[in-house]
Amino acid sequence: MYNKSIKQLSDSLHKKELSSVELCQYFFERIKRYDGDLNSVITLNETNALVAAEQADLQIQRGESNALTGIPLLHKDIFCTKGLRTSCGSKMLDNFISPYDATAVKKLAEAGVVMLGKTNMDEFAMGSSNETSFYGGVKNPWDLNTVPGGSSGGSASAVAARLAPIATGTDTGGSIRQPAAFCGITGIKPTYGRVSRYGMIAFASSLDQGGAMTKSAEDAATMLQAMVGFDPNDSTSLDKPVEDYSASLGDSIKGLTVGLPKEFFSDDLDESIREKVEEAIDVIKRAGAYIKEISLPNINLSVPAYYVVAPAECSANLSRFDGVRFGYRCENPVDLEDLYKRSRGEGFGNEVKRRIMIGAYVLSAGYYDAYYKKAQQVRQLIQEDFTRAFKDVDIIASATAPSVAFSAGEKADDPVSMYLSDIFTIGVNLAGLPGMSVPCGFVDEKPVGLQLIGNYFAESKLLNVAHQYQQLTDWHQAVPAGFGE
Repeated sequence: MYNKSIKQLSDSLHKKELSSVELCQYFFERIKRYDGDLNSVITLNETNALVAAEQADLQIQRGESNALTGIPLLHKDIFCTKGLRTSCGSKMLDNFISPYDATAVKKLAEAGVVMLGKTNMDEFAMGSSNETSFYGGVKNPWDLNTVPGGSSGGSASAVAARLAPIATGTDTGGSIRQPAAFCGITGIKPTYGRVSRYGMIAFASSLDQGGAMTKSAEDAATMLQAMVGFDPNDSTSLDKPVEDYSASLGDSIKGLTVGLPKEFFSDDLDESIREKVEEAIDVIKRAGAYIKEISLPNINLSVPAYYVVAPAECSANLSRFDGVRFGYRCENPVDLEDLYKRSRGEGFGNEVKRRIMIGAYVLSAGYYDAYYKKAQQVRQLIQEDFTRAFKDVDIIASATAPSVAFSAGEKADDPVSMYLSDIFTIGVNLAGLPGMSVPCGFVDEKPVGLQLIGNYFAESKLLNVAHQYQQLTDWHQAVPAGFGE
């Protein structure tokens, strides 16, 4: 049961082989049995979920259902959920109960999914290892001594351990794709503006994008279908028709051109990871695709540009958490200045404070032109590199991360080394492109991810290539030892 796809689970529900209530109870039991070792789920929604499951069963009986009706799901705790704590992995919001649902949460609920609970995450989505959470670090089910990646590490760990069939994530600089790679699951970040950011607590507004974390590309297509669409509540939402992402999954990829950026296959890439990625690309080639070397000459500037732009935007977005309106408030403040200082000092963790301070610095008088304006100019150059590349290729492929999952605590005191974990993913966010990661093998018994990058609105093409690859391999079917039935 735990390793079935959305389609298989939906078929069982519609054939009355089991009910949605039974399915939810089954996954609640798995969470309670296994998550003590993982710390991937921080809030359960048991009572409300079972009520929603009962409603899903009635919809199925009335013939008013679809592919997601009755399917259990976990939400990353960055999405506001009405009546249920939304903490963003921070002490600052430990007591925050949202009065409304995020648009992505609402759309998935309307599609019939049943929310089991909320997953752990790096505080305010700031981290690449899921070690900055107020609720403690998340463990990788493939090796409990290693990290699951971040910031969507809770969702990645939970799906990898089969504590839920699907989960939401967000991706600001690789935070869906990198943990998907570390945990051996499929994760997709769509084109910027495709999934509404309304009710998704902001980190860096020009980079943040919600997406799907699943076992397979087929499941990702089904889930993403329910998430995308125009939202008048989000000024960055794109008013563009939603295509059927599942319709082209079975199409041949013969004649497709796959670009390999030489900058991503340099000597800096671990040789064992390069080998697995090249084996995956060879599978795609044998399926009929052409392979072509390309260049993204400015891509190596993506990390420094990102770590100017993202902190600048985070310093502005997080100014609302001041101890006055909602969230954590220090005890017995002597005046307003003391209230601000101590509420923020006590409520935020070290990584969040670091990025707020960097952001405030690069936006300050005398430094704006030297740092923030320059980073935005570099961002434009990176975007132009991708635009030129997509004139010659259909998709771009690379490793998702430069290493497999590293040991917990290994990079905790070395922020720069931690930031470089996202070296292959950040450029995609700076350009606003869609990208995904699919499992492509193991190194030292730890998963390796293949990153696929598409042109704007090319989600169907990415999912098609990923699905065809997964039809020829079974890496996505692997379950970590100890997390079976």
